[in-house]
Order: sequence, then structure tokens, then C-alpha cells
Amino acid sequence: SDLQKQEERGELLQPLLFVSLVLCSVLLYFKVSLMDPGFVKAEEEQGGKSEEQSTMIPQVPGNVKMRLCGYCMVRQPMRARHCQLCQHCVRRYDHHCPWIENCVGEKNHRLFMVYLSVQLVVLLWGVHIAWSGLYFEQSWHWLRHNILLLVSFLLIVIFTIVVLLLLVSHLYLISCNTTTWEFMSHHRISYLRHSELENPFDQGIILNLWRFFC
Repeated sequence: SDLQKQEERGELLQPLLFVSLVLCSVLLYFKVSLMDPGFVKAEEEQGGKSEEQSTMIPQVPGNVKMRLCGYCMVRQPMRARHCQLCQHCVRRYDHHCPWIENCVGEKNHRLFMVYLSVQLVVLLWGVHIAWSGLYFEQSWHWLRHNILLLVSFLLIVIFTIVVLLLLVSHLYLISCNTTTWEFMSHHRISYLRHSELENPFDQGIILNLWRFFC
């Protein structure tokens, strides 16, 4: 493969960079999966409007009140939702990701996007490496000796497509300043159902991206 040829020639920069990206991806995985996604704590309850409602979205009707969660008995800020798997309410809840066994919310959503981006780079590079090691022959002898590499290549391609679609879909939702939960359950959410606008959080693509990433 390309990496083997570069190692034989003493060109270790690209192999070291690839290994570094893999290690970075693993560290990001553990960081995102273990960190607090933005759990709502009882001592953080606010009697007035949330920051989202008072400063960012004046279009939301003022009569929308903070809802008392029936599971953990805390008042949910706007855009929060209770996750029955995590047994907590999560601020700006996006979704519960089985991949990381954690919720994606206010505190870890940005890092989740970084993780997906690094993971996509690693997978694309992995596809290139696996492809460089394949040479096709129409014989059972070739298939027996290359079946593991061929299966690995197909699996990497599948994971690459999944990560790419997930990253693109999240970038689209971020550019609209909405979450996966709000996008999928618009008709069930009171502050969206009673709003005159379809998405009262939307402030334009540039400002939405700026507020999320910066």
C-alpha cells in the first residue's frame, strides 16, 4: 500500500499524521461520550425567561412558560428535553446518539461536530489506503487471499457514507438554527407550535453558523 511504500522510503510524515488523526478521533470520541451534554440541574432553574427566549428569539410568544419535567421534576428551559436513556433533561437537546452512548446537547454539540469532521477525514483516508492495497483478479485464489481487505474496504465505505450524511445533515440544521428534535417533532413543541414563524430561532445562515461555532 501507499503507507508501506512511504515507510520503506523513510517518508514517515504521512503515516504519523494518519496515526495522529486516528488517536485524535479516539480521544474526541471519549471526550464527547463522557462529557456533560448540558444537563439541567435543579439549582440552575430560573423563574423568568431563558436566555434563548429573552435575547435571541423575540419572535417567540411571551406566554410560553417553562415546562415542569414529569420525570426529573425540574423546570425545563426553552429547547430542553428529557432523555429517558440518560435520565436527565438536556439543554438545547439535539438527540441521543447510540454511537457515543450520550446525548448531544448545548455543551457538547460543537465538539460532536469536530469529532464527526475528524472521523470523516480518517475514514476517507482509510478508503484511500484500502483501495491502494487492492488489485483485482478474477480468480478464487485472489479472492481467498484478499477477502479480508475487500470486506474492510466495503465496511469503511459504508461508515464513510453514514458519517458524511450525518455531518451534512447536522450542518444543515445548524445553518437553520434548529435541532434534530425540533426538526422531527415541530408539531409537538409548544414554543414552535404557537409561534407565528415556522422557525423563530432562525437568524440567517451566516449568523446561525457564527453563533453556533463562535
